[in-house]
Amino acid sequence: MNSWVNSAEILGSDLPLELSGTGNRRALLMDALREAVRSGRLAPGTRLPPYRSLAADLGLARNTVADAYAELVAEGWLAARQGSGTRVAERAAPVTPVHRPRTPERVARPVHDLVQGQPDPSVFPRTAWLASARRALAAAPDDAFGPGDPHGRPELRRALAGYLARVRGVRAAPDRIVLCSGAAHGLRLLAEVVGGPWAAEEYGLPFHRELLASHGVGTRPLGVDADGARVDGLTRHDRAVLLTPAHQFPTGGPLHPERRAAVVDWARATGGLVVEDDYDGEFRYDRQPVGAVQGLDPEHVVLLGSVSKSLSPALRIGWMVLPQRLVGPVVAAKGEREPFSSATEQLTLADFIESGAYDRQVRRMRQRHRRRRDQLVAALHARAPHVRVTGIAAGLHAVLELPPGTERSAVRAAAWQGLAVEGLGDYLHPGAEHRTVAGASPVPHRDGLVVGYATPAESAYPEALDALCRSLPPVSPPVPAPAAPQPPAAP
Repeated sequence: MNSWVNSAEILGSDLPLELSGTGNRRALLMDALREAVRSGRLAPGTRLPPYRSLAADLGLARNTVADAYAELVAEGWLAARQGSGTRVAERAAPVTPVHRPRTPERVARPVHDLVQGQPDPSVFPRTAWLASARRALAAAPDDAFGPGDPHGRPELRRALAGYLARVRGVRAAPDRIVLCSGAAHGLRLLAEVVGGPWAAEEYGLPFHRELLASHGVGTRPLGVDADGARVDGLTRHDRAVLLTPAHQFPTGGPLHPERRAAVVDWARATGGLVVEDDYDGEFRYDRQPVGAVQGLDPEHVVLLGSVSKSLSPALRIGWMVLPQRLVGPVVAAKGEREPFSSATEQLTLADFIESGAYDRQVRRMRQRHRRRRDQLVAALHARAPHVRVTGIAAGLHAVLELPPGTERSAVRAAAWQGLAVEGLGDYLHPGAEHRTVAGASPVPHRDGLVVGYATPAESAYPEALDALCRSLPPVSPPVPAPAAPQPPAAP
């Protein structure tokens, strides 16, 4: 039997589905659909036709197609949701297939993603954003459609000045705000204007350190402990220090109040600059919000922010709140025209903030991330109570502390489970690997996993947690006590 289904119904043009061979027709259909998924012709999320339509096209009984769909849903190849029809599942194969060798290809293409840094793109507020875009475009002045001002649209700078003052305790007039395409763009501009060397927390994004180095700015590590960065290690030779004071990235926890005051005192005394990466400042769960360090001294602190965590990194909108003396040089380094961020997107974001939609979106995401965090903690408590979870009072990720020497094996085990997750050591500054404290022996590297709980889709999150728990090392065996000395044998 050979049957062909019009490809416009299922896959797009020129990709027909073939049922070949003899035997049970339901089994033939299931094999054909599985193969279409394996080969990539049916991508995750693709909507299949109603079983009645597919049955008519193939010349099969309706019950035959309905039963095939139901069995493929049970196996995890398809997903069915009321009002949404039947689609190819986001995880279109078992996490641990029976009798299937684990190949390097499976490791290279993870089924689940718990890497930190990105919210689930499916929760972008499309309807509210579209409403703001319509209002913004209707009210946009003519100059919005000319060459872009490198300062950024004044409407958005005014909206941000009010929002940041209200929510983050930032002290800045709109003319102190320069828009950019994100924190990385802001760092690039500051590197050109300020020069080096800089100090940076010993745990942080390698990308940021590499970006600074590519612009001739070297960094040296500052120790990090339970109170945040050890700012007492700053010197007069440091031109700037890069900090994440609201929620140290990635270890978690705010910078202690005494250290916040101390780093401002250092900047005043030396003429140095504090660069405050406020990457997730709105997301607090079990503690009061921590205001920005910038509010302590706007003339010595730069605040970097963006909508990458609260809305989407695809918008490419960020901001720098600058000391007055740096506004002109930063704008000059940026160029005569806005080369990155669309004026219409800036106007839309301004309306989104002014209308209250941004506050509503942040509250919605805060509730969602807190629920995700609680699911993570509950799963670990039930299945890996020996693993301590830290940094969970805020943010979009947590750190799982592991026994010494187990981090790399845990990352490899996660890869075999089809799970993408990163080790804490991936964020350690290269210069911190042999750091000593007060002349003592080198500080050992902390073993752990950095688990981002914001990225997976709602339906995929429980399975991602299941894969994570299967990847964790077991309880460390107790170290045997030394044998008691035996009395000498009698002569």
